[in-house]
Amino acid sequence: MDSEKEKNSCQICGKTFSRAKNRDIHMRTHTGEKPYSCDICGKLFTTAQSKDIHMRSHTGEKPYSCDVCGKSFSQLGSKDQHMRTHTGEKPYSCDICGKSFTTAQYKDRHMRTHTGEKPYSCDICGKLFTSSSVKNRHMRIHTGEKPYSCDICGKSFATAYGKDTHIRTHTGEKPFSCDICGKSFTHSYSRDIHMRTHTGEKPYSCEICGKSFTRSSRRNKHAKTHVVDTSENNISVSDSNIDISDNNIDISDNNIDISDNNIDISDNNIDISDNNINISDNNINISDNNIDISDNNIVNPEFEQVFIKEEDSLNISQVKTENAEMQAEEEDLVKKYWEEFTSDLP
Repeated sequence: MDSEKEKNSCQICGKTFSRAKNRDIHMRTHTGEKPYSCDICGKLFTTAQSKDIHMRSHTGEKPYSCDVCGKSFSQLGSKDQHMRTHTGEKPYSCDICGKSFTTAQYKDRHMRTHTGEKPYSCDICGKLFTSSSVKNRHMRIHTGEKPYSCDICGKSFATAYGKDTHIRTHTGEKPFSCDICGKSFTHSYSRDIHMRTHTGEKPYSCEICGKSFTRSSRRNKHAKTHVVDTSENNISVSDSNIDISDNNIDISDNNIDISDNNIDISDNNIDISDNNINISDNNINISDNNIDISDNNIVNPEFEQVFIKEEDSLNISQVKTENAEMQAEEEDLVKKYWEEFTSDLP
């Protein structure tokens, strides 16, 4: 048998096979040969089996159904993968961080987050991707293609995942449940975020100060509050909404012109010395701050008065404000889980 395998080995990479047929199919991964084409759209495939599976994307045939919920699939492997959403099984784990996955493909894709490998590139703009499925979805940004449509309302989507999650708005299905309290969710990422309320996990940390957060959007917002160096500069900020939180800020030897801004400064110790500050047409909300203003001339041109404050300390009660970060959070997480939890598109 070993001699037979040696006889059926790949001449390029040396991989061995029990049958010559399997070796010939493998060789196409090196040569790029795709001898089987779809009769409908002309897409090419390396094997007849791959072509037959692809044809179901045109015919709508889904011969494999879930024994638990009855959901149907075009591929047996897709059904087996889906079953793990019911069982919670994740048999594939990362050798570096230990994170577990439902398929070997997801694990291999995840490994690229450690290695930085991005072997797939967009033919139009050259952007690189960790998986072919993500690259294919990206391509639809250029083409505008939305090949997946809702059977109920007709809305179209660029991915099958987008369509499937949309369908749940009609059916009310919430297939992802919390193992601790039993609460159900329409998306796996919503369930995973909820789990952190039980575990206390904060997987997103600031690269500058190390502070941890439960959501990437909150980490990204926090990162913007770090100011590198503002000394000996002329700074003009106009028509902006500025949120500065959890920072110690030292601004010295600056001419700062802030106009037409809504400024929210919370939980800060701010030391402003030897500055000429011109504040006009502003709504300023300062809460829970210790503010040391020494040797400064503060000019409000509306009243044409000069106020001199020396070594004053102001304590104003905290006013908490809400922002519209949730939409950005959802979009960020959807992109993340598309990479981690969707299969290569047909």
